[in-house]
Amino acid sequence: MVAMEAKARPSRRYALLMAAHDSEYVLKRYGGYLPVFVSAFGDDTAAAAGEAWDLYRAVDGELPAPEDIDGYDGFVISGSPHDAYGDDPWILRLCVLVRDLHAARRRVLGVCFGHQLICRALGGRVGKAPAGWDVGVREVSIIAEAAPPCRFLDALRELPRRAMITEVHQDEVWEVPEGAEVLASSDRTGVEMFRVGEHVLGIQGHPEYTKDILLSLVDRLLNAGSISVSFADAVKRQLEATAADREFWLKLCKSFLKADEEHAYI
Repeated sequence: MVAMEAKARPSRRYALLMAAHDSEYVLKRYGGYLPVFVSAFGDDTAAAAGEAWDLYRAVDGELPAPEDIDGYDGFVISGSPHDAYGDDPWILRLCVLVRDLHAARRRVLGVCFGHQLICRALGGRVGKAPAGWDVGVREVSIIAEAAPPCRFLDALRELPRRAMITEVHQDEVWEVPEGAEVLASSDRTGVEMFRVGEHVLGIQGHPEYTKDILLSLVDRLLNAGSISVSFADAVKRQLEATAADREFWLKLCKSFLKADEEHAYI
């Protein structure tokens, strides 16, 4: 386990469950994915002196021990090149952990693979997207009024009807778990965001990704033969003219992760 925290004793602690290995680019540019997620979802206010983040390399079988779960205020499950519907031992163990966290009403945020894995773990259905790879920046339609009312969404006051988000995936949620509510969709993906109660949130896109990280991933997919040159060029042209509404998505994720605080992030 790798920890990142301020010198002061942490008043809030979060666990990042990494379902992928650090890429060479992210290691060189950011020092790994942990700093990327902390920069995106961590609290950058003066009150953040006591906030701590621990990294568990779930892809290598590393997960919090049962006795450590209560010590965390929230859990974040990352994206991954692996399939959330796969039966690798580490994926099955992560599904068990998600079910335990759900039963204990612990706060869990999943992005991309994490979004899909949460869905699978709680009884939903995931699989390959019929339309194939979705890479770039996509507009999603957001359901402004949750039923029943949702505190972390209310903290954002007026939600936009549409927002752009970074996407890099070829799998998707086919059917949400029983009791889940779809919060956003797009013309490519029926479930761009869903929640279960106040404690589980899945987002298909990547709020944490910066433009340069996406461009690096496009080059990796191209070099691996996963996408064509024309596909990669089209994504790069789009990124010259279009940007994700990253500030909105980061506020949404922070509001969710910190919704139990006296003053939710707004």
